[in-house]
Amino acid sequence: MAERKSSRTWCPSGDPHAPEAVALGVRSGQDGGVVYLADPVPASQVLGMVPEGVEPRRVLRFASHCTSNCVNRRGDDCTLVERVLAAPAATATAVPRCHLRTQCQWWSQTGVEACRRCPAVSTLHLAGDRLGELVADPSTTREQLDEWIAANPAGATGAGAGG
Repeated sequence: MAERKSSRTWCPSGDPHAPEAVALGVRSGQDGGVVYLADPVPASQVLGMVPEGVEPRRVLRFASHCTSNCVNRRGDDCTLVERVLAAPAATATAVPRCHLRTQCQWWSQTGVEACRRCPAVSTLHLAGDRLGELVADPSTTREQLDEWIAANPAGATGAGAGG
């Protein structure tokens, strides 16, 4: 695992309206994977460019500071990344370039496997995406996730949704 460079970590599935929030990338293609920006852009600069009626998280991926009151927080750990890693990956994914990595909670907690899954994580999942719903739900246990995946192998491809 990587060492934390700062006492403040960042969530790569963050709140676009947090004061420090940045746009990490653009969701693109049929699978909605994230294509990371070369440099982060303050969310406040891009939110106004998203057409009215379009949820910003449908087209952009944001990062913001991890907070102690997050529903996905357990002590110093993020349970969301644990659920993301429990879901089967669609394919082997290369580790993307990411400016956030040295301060990323997911990297700090789980290392490179989180980075491989990160481009597939959606902070806004589609209706009917049961795996995405389970991964995003902080009350989902690892056992529940494993049971659903075992019972639905055809529906378990993909990295699931984020928080």
